[in-house]
This record gives sequence, C-alpha cells and structure tokens, in this order.
Amino acid sequence: MRTRTVPTRTAAAVAVLAACAAVLGGGGPSGAAPAAPAAVPQAAPLAVQQAQDQSDSCDLYASVPPSSADGPAVKAIKAKRSLVIGVDQNSYRWGARNPNTGQIEGFDIDLARAIGTAIMGDPDKVVLKPVATADRVDAVKLGRVDLIVRTMTISCQRMQDVAFSKPYFSITQRVLVPKTSPAKNLDEAITGRNVCVAKGSTAADVFDPTKEGAKKDTGAHLTVVENQLDCLVLMQLGKVDATMTDAGLAAGQAAQDQTVRIVDGDLKPEVIGVAMLKSSPDLTARVNQVLADYHSSGDWGRSYDRWLKPYMVNDAEHYWPVPH
Repeated sequence: MRTRTVPTRTAAAVAVLAACAAVLGGGGPSGAAPAAPAAVPQAAPLAVQQAQDQSDSCDLYASVPPSSADGPAVKAIKAKRSLVIGVDQNSYRWGARNPNTGQIEGFDIDLARAIGTAIMGDPDKVVLKPVATADRVDAVKLGRVDLIVRTMTISCQRMQDVAFSKPYFSITQRVLVPKTSPAKNLDEAITGRNVCVAKGSTAADVFDPTKEGAKKDTGAHLTVVENQLDCLVLMQLGKVDATMTDAGLAAGQAAQDQTVRIVDGDLKPEVIGVAMLKSSPDLTARVNQVLADYHSSGDWGRSYDRWLKPYMVNDAEHYWPVPH
C-alpha cells in the first residue's frame, strides 16, 4: 500500500471548489431547504453490541458516572470565564459554517452549545474553536481546548491519550465515490484504488496494517489529508477515486455534493464521544450528566431530526448507543 500525505495547502489551492461545495450545503434550518437527497444505500444494521471491536480489550462505554457537581476542573474553567470547545467547521450537517450567516451549525454544534451552556450557565461564555481532524487529541492534551465535540470515534488507543464521555452516537465507516464510478460496493470502491482519508481518523486506521482489524491486501493507494472535506474536493478534481469516512459525514457529503454517492457496505461499527483531559474526571462527569439530560429531554432526538434524519434514513434512536 502506498500512502501519500496531502498538506493543508492543497485544500487552500482549491478553495473556490470548496466554497462551491459549501454553498451547495448552505440550505437547512437557517437557509433554503435542500433538495431531497438520493436514497443512501443501506449498511448492515447497527448491532450495538458490535460497537465494541472484538479485537480491542477495552470497554468503549467506560466513563465516569454522571454528576452535576462542580469539581476542580470545572471550577477552573468557570474562573477563566470561558469554556473552549473544539468543533468542526467543514462537515455539512454536523459542524459547518453556513455561508448565509457565517455561523457554525449542525448536530455536533447543537450538542456543544448545550454542554457549554449547561456548564457555564451562559451561552456567551462558550467559545467554539475549529479544530482539524488530525489535531483533535493534541488540541486537548496541549490545552488549546477544554473539550472536543467533533464526530470523534472512541477507540482503545485514543482512550490512552484522552478521556471520553459516554458515547452519544453509533456509527460505521462508509465509502463515497463519484456517481460515474463503476464500483457497486465497498470492496470494489477501494481495491486497487486511490482512497482518501483524513489523518488521525478511524478511516485511516482501516488501512493501517499495524492496527488490529485493518483491511489488508486491498492494493489501495492512500491519500491522507488534514480534514475530511479535503477528500471531497480532491474527488471533485479527479485526484482520488474514493473517500472513506464515517457514515454520518459520508451522508452529509453525499447531500452536499450531488455528484457523489455512497456505495453498499460498511466497516467497523463504532461509537462517538466527547473528548477531554484524563486529569479532569469531574469535567467528564459533568459532560456525562449533560448528555444524559440532553437525550432524556428529547433535545438530542430533535437535533437529529433537524440536521441528520433526511440523510441518515433511520430514526434517531437507531443511533443512540446502548451498551450490551
């Protein structure tokens, strides 16, 4: 397998195309209604018990019990009068900047604002800071953000570096190709093809032979970028044959760009959580309490219906993680 890393300036060089893609995705709750999406090929049912990879020895659902108490980490954040949350600004319907308003919006953004407001008691004290896919762990460990709410898959390896909340979304890996591609399924889309993945993503691990459960002997040539939207731009330019990313982001890209489609098949059932420092268990407990309240109040489901349901096909509770 040959791997090629594409620096961030690649995306900058094709900023016009990226901007066009953003305009395509500018509709939604604060813009014009988007066109009805094409039917998304169905992946295998999300059997929740599969979210725990059999090759892993950790419990992906393990986290501290929910609590509304303010411990030292939460008090320190309140003392500095701002909670900085790392988010995406390039993933349509999850976290993307609306070209009509200039505001970042989406499913993860709703959650980030709910967490921030619940902890700080004031939405004006919540700072949303765009963070690249490849920089998520370092942003937490180096103190550039207090939390990451950015479609971040929980894995045993990542749990060694950062703490995670209880999972808040179940997902799998899917593959996007241009509509002109002859590929009918995931294997055909990646075997011997130039496949784009984001650096530090679960999709990148799928092709890493050093990782347990990696998909080997595909003959794929890997192009690695900083942000998953860069893959869409490269696919628009004909520089790559396919993009692998999680099902939610894939659905968003297919809705954003009507020239691409999702092929049948999926890989690696997994769960998404909020990341933060391992040395701040009280902050993790507060986030877990907010997640529990956010779901039980129905706000999680309403946000799903607003942003994701037209593109994810299934009802909200299909994606709420429940430990086996």
